[in-house]
Amino acid sequence: MYLSTVTLILVFVALGVVGFVVGFFVSKILLKRTIKEARTHAEKIIAEAEKEIEIRRSKMELELEKERNRQRSDFDRMTRSKRNELNKLEKRLEEQRESIESRADFIRRRERELSNFEKQLTSKQKSLSLKEKELQEVLHRENEKLERIAGMTQEEAKRVLMENLEAEARAEAAQRIKQIKEEAEMKAEREAREVIVSAIQRCAAETTVESTVSVVSLPSDEIKGRIIGREGRNIRAFETVTGVDVIVDDTPEAIILSGYDPIRREVARIAMEKLIMDGRIHPARIEEVVAKAEKEIENIFKETGEQICFELGIHDLHPELVKLIGRLKYRTSYGQNVLQHSKEVAYLAGYMASELDLDPKIAKRCGLLHDIGKAIDKGQEGTHTELGYQIAKKYGEKEIVLNAIQAHHEDVEITSPYTVLVQAADAVSGARPGARRETLENYIKRLQRLEELADSFPGVGKTYAIQAGREIRVIVEPTKVDDRQSEILAAEISQKIQSEMEYPGQIKVVVIRETRAVDYAK
Repeated sequence: MYLSTVTLILVFVALGVVGFVVGFFVSKILLKRTIKEARTHAEKIIAEAEKEIEIRRSKMELELEKERNRQRSDFDRMTRSKRNELNKLEKRLEEQRESIESRADFIRRRERELSNFEKQLTSKQKSLSLKEKELQEVLHRENEKLERIAGMTQEEAKRVLMENLEAEARAEAAQRIKQIKEEAEMKAEREAREVIVSAIQRCAAETTVESTVSVVSLPSDEIKGRIIGREGRNIRAFETVTGVDVIVDDTPEAIILSGYDPIRREVARIAMEKLIMDGRIHPARIEEVVAKAEKEIENIFKETGEQICFELGIHDLHPELVKLIGRLKYRTSYGQNVLQHSKEVAYLAGYMASELDLDPKIAKRCGLLHDIGKAIDKGQEGTHTELGYQIAKKYGEKEIVLNAIQAHHEDVEITSPYTVLVQAADAVSGARPGARRETLENYIKRLQRLEELADSFPGVGKTYAIQAGREIRVIVEPTKVDDRQSEILAAEISQKIQSEMEYPGQIKVVVIRETRAVDYAK
């Protein structure tokens, strides 16, 4: 029994050893299989990852190629645009150079002609002096003969001769006066044309064109949401305080400020840039920043006015007039910046005054201030000449400057030659090509409409719209319209223009009735 128990124990031990060996080998086999499967799975994951990486690399390369092509296209388009602009600029410069050369040749030719004419006059004057001496000697001898023949003294003969020739002398004198007057007018017109051409050649004031919108750049499109605010409260508060419309659209990294008042639009632009830079955008902060921007724009007015006065050499203007000059930077007339227009008129008037031996400083002052009334707020009644006259008189300007402001559109009588210079300079600056944004077609249509309205009245012979449509001159037939009817006709034409046309400022209607007497000596 003991033996059987030992045998049983040995059998169990053997079975345990065999089971352990078998389990060891089985676990080893299972471990190898697991490792193999893990390795296969890892290789599959790596292959899929490499495939995905390759797909993403292809997509990125494709996107990079598209971006590269787009940038190349943008660059080519911008290059072509710049090249076209440069070609146009070169063409304009070449045309200006040819124009200047032709004008220089014309001036040199005129100088030669004047020199030759002066020499001829000197020669004729010497010849006339010699003939005058000879004539005096002949007259003396003839007078002595007449005294012996007629039995009268020289004084008596003179009296009889003067009485007989008085009527003929008067007629000859009238004819000579008319001839001298016509020659003087022709000469004055030539000299005036040369003076104006010389002034235009020497003037190079810059011009700008204002619009009704301003673009504000943004650091990113995310700021647009903060500008709009919750339920739009920020943008509504900004529009209410500034009076300017804010347009937030799909334009990348930019918003648009829209308004017809350039000063309000500039205040809004400054305030918006400050708000974007600060980052704190809410209604209370908007009111605070807009108030600061309004103070800043006043400083800009002052600095701009001082800069213009410094450039023109005008140093004794009242500070309030200097600020008003700065305000003209944000005013336009037919698309032409009024400040640059006033600066150009000042330069032209100064140059023409120098040519005519007048004071160029006074002429520049008159030219700079001639449109100062356009800086006054539009809420005040009156034309810009009336408003400008009142404000300049308030701040102590002299009568010469006041007359140039009030009479440069012939609203009142001209009392100074400087006013005439300002008129000419104003016409040159406003009427030159490119100065004003109004299209040539609209400009011509407006002038034609003015002339058609005047031609529709009976008794009208010819009509001429002048001064860029600010004045219309109507020549009537003297046999059909008398002086009293001329005044009535002017009022009727003015009323018809007011009722049927839209125009800025005012239009002056001048009715001319002329009678001419012509005769010929045979």
